[in-house]
Amino acid sequence: MNLKPKKKLAVKVLGVGAERIKFNSERINEIKEAITRQDIKELVKSGAIEIISAKGRKKIVKRTTRRRAGKVKKKIKNRKQNYVKLTRKLRRYIKELKSHGGIEEKKYLALRNSIKNSEFRSKQHLKELLK
Repeated sequence: MNLKPKKKLAVKVLGVGAERIKFNSERINEIKEAITRQDIKELVKSGAIEIISAKGRKKIVKRTTRRRAGKVKKKIKNRKQNYVKLTRKLRRYIKELKSHGGIEEKKYLALRNSIKNSEFRSKQHLKELLK
């Protein structure tokens, strides 16, 4: 008699691969008579069907690399952008003053350094300090 259907049933009942199931050759008659899942379980308990331990390395190995967040969009910090906008605005203003004769070269260079050091909060603040 063909034992393949019995092996398939044992695979389903025990939840292991077909190559891990071994039938005891002395008790094949008992295995042939087994037709239900319960019969297979009883044969495993009695030792007629044996489950061979898995070969190879363990599948469950602790990860060496840490899992991190995937695609995380950072909040955009506007500090630099605001600095650039204000700086350009103030530099344009003092350049205009210099070209129209409002301030001289030394004062212009000093103001450029002050602007670079973020000493002015706004264009209005610069105008107040010039007066």
